[in-house]
Amino acid sequence: MSIKDRVKNVPLKDLLINNALLIVVLAMVVFASFNARNFISWNNLNNSVANISLRFIIALGVSGILIIRGTDLSAGRVVGLSSVVAGGLMQIDGAPNDLFPSIGQQHVLVGLIASILVAMIFGLFNGFIVSILHIPAFIATLGTQIMVYGLNLLLSQSKPIGSFYRIGEDLSLFNRIGSQGILIGNIRIPWLFFFALAIGIFMSILYNSTKHGKYMYAIGGNEQAAEVSGVNVRLVKIKIFVLASILYGIAGFLLTAKTGSTGVNAGFGYELEAIAASTIGGVSTTGGIGTVGGVLLGVTVFELLKTTLQFLGVNPDMVFVVQGLVIIIAVALDVRKTLVKK
Repeated sequence: MSIKDRVKNVPLKDLLINNALLIVVLAMVVFASFNARNFISWNNLNNSVANISLRFIIALGVSGILIIRGTDLSAGRVVGLSSVVAGGLMQIDGAPNDLFPSIGQQHVLVGLIASILVAMIFGLFNGFIVSILHIPAFIATLGTQIMVYGLNLLLSQSKPIGSFYRIGEDLSLFNRIGSQGILIGNIRIPWLFFFALAIGIFMSILYNSTKHGKYMYAIGGNEQAAEVSGVNVRLVKIKIFVLASILYGIAGFLLTAKTGSTGVNAGFGYELEAIAASTIGGVSTTGGIGTVGGVLLGVTVFELLKTTLQFLGVNPDMVFVVQGLVIIIAVALDVRKTLVKK
């Protein structure tokens, strides 16, 4: 049966309910386009693309774990620790709150590799305790989240990390990666977009055209059946957590480059945004379902929601309330889809 036929067979009521968040956000975007000053502008578009690109990378990491019926509550904190490590290595000599004064400013590749390696430690740790010790992912990653936050507090001493180039000089390569891009006419395409594009293509191939992707969906669909059929479930789970952590490390590096500074609260709440965005984009919390394109759609919708609320002058504290409601509604709609199928 084709996708067109499937859509025809879905009652209009169910179609509207299942896509309620998407419809509401699109309506808000249309409303803001006519009522919020500068909402439709190249500057806002550039900022949105950069934010979507960064969060897309994080959500891709979380999506693989959701597909195998897991979750990762440590994602945001791992991004934050990676961000602080990258920032410390990118600081100029003699910078205020110099995190690593004995080694000085390093090349951007050193910062990127260090961010990835630090994140990988926790991905391997999560994968081990979930797949080998059989601790539920929710509890395991919650413990890791708290632990990583504590380590970040010890490392950063709760001080802001910045000074990646000297005042009066041109921006460093690190800063240019996060704040600049390719200029085409009046449109500036951020370098973050190209990072996200490359990672998105890689993950799409991994999900759809490799044994790893096949095993991932098999485990999410029925773990026992996958194991009986010869899939090394433990090893695949560890690989998925490690791959997710690599993406968190890249995201942490890019986050610091984008913002021009970092600190202990970097990445706060990003894991919840990633889970919500993935769920909005069709990654089922019951496992076995999800696509890279869907994740991108979900991240875009979630980012548009936040941006629209900000331009409409909604109290920033209230934005958090709305985000929480969106997460609850997204998961509730996902559960409803599962029950309807049964």
